[in-house]
Amino acid sequence: MRILVTGGAGFIGSHVVDMLVAAGDSVRILDALLPAVHRSRPEVNAAAELIVADVTDRPQVEAALDGVDAVCHQAAMVGLGVDLDDLPAYAAHNDLGTAVLLAAMARRGVRRLVLASSMVVYGEGGYRCPADGPVRPGPRLPAELAAGRFEPPCPSCGRPLEPTLVAEDAPLEPKSVYAATKVAQEHLAAAWATATGGSVLALRYHNVYGPRMPRDTPYAGVASIFRSALERGEPPRVFEDGGQLRDFVHVHDVAQANLHALRHPGVLGELVPLNIGSGEPHSVGDMASVLARVFGGAAPVVTGLYRAGDVRHVTASSALARGFLGYQPRVTFDEGVNAFARDPLRG
Repeated sequence: MRILVTGGAGFIGSHVVDMLVAAGDSVRILDALLPAVHRSRPEVNAAAELIVADVTDRPQVEAALDGVDAVCHQAAMVGLGVDLDDLPAYAAHNDLGTAVLLAAMARRGVRRLVLASSMVVYGEGGYRCPADGPVRPGPRLPAELAAGRFEPPCPSCGRPLEPTLVAEDAPLEPKSVYAATKVAQEHLAAAWATATGGSVLALRYHNVYGPRMPRDTPYAGVASIFRSALERGEPPRVFEDGGQLRDFVHVHDVAQANLHALRHPGVLGELVPLNIGSGEPHSVGDMASVLARVFGGAAPVVTGLYRAGDVRHVTASSALARGFLGYQPRVTFDEGVNAFARDPLRG
């Protein structure tokens, strides 16, 4: 197949490109090489064609789609960003860019899309109250967070809640600008699928980490932020009490999920969301501690600080992706984090 990978010079996209090339596919990359991610020109797979342009650039997107059988849409601004001044850039790169791409795909007759979505679309993950069963916690109150009470109580009886795995049919409740743009991307892609009869597989990534993560940027994932601190000789700074549960999934497993998705016909006229995780929930504090120990750096500092837009626990079941795609994560937390403590980051 000839596949267009938007954002194919980035962290996840570059691994997808490498895997597609190794599988014998013809790959074209469209990447804006944004300074927030690429402080120097990155190396890309020599077997792939690179077009340096923004996904909002309509003529360049049209040219990039020439002769393409499927699109793997990885291009996006990620992370919580700095402040609300980032909002227009998130909306432009993530939502306007996706709209431009989808319109061009409709004109070109390209009907297969794999969309990089995210677990952030759920907001908080799943919870269960011992008395009231499955519940959705209420909003996290600043007064409670300031007092160090980070665990959300049952909204009905006030008892402590047990985190559970969230499935793809859970309500979407974005808590940040980035999350809102990912929800919008899914809705735009679903509307495109309905109108064109195309298929969309929306891969809801969990906390992806591994080699080639960008260093020293507020737009990176928490694993990269911790690792960057260690390289500077500083301790990783952990927000809240470090007990936030996440599913840290290695980038090699995420790239494999994309390969499976691009080989799958999907469901014509529909968007199918699929959680892509490791199946091994771990705390943010665990990630910081293991990285610091293996790297040989300073022990993490638990700050008690918190941020608007953060959620307490979000981990998901990837059972649907296993059944639908044959997705099977292979990199364990211990293997992946031990390697990541030594993996090169991107400048």
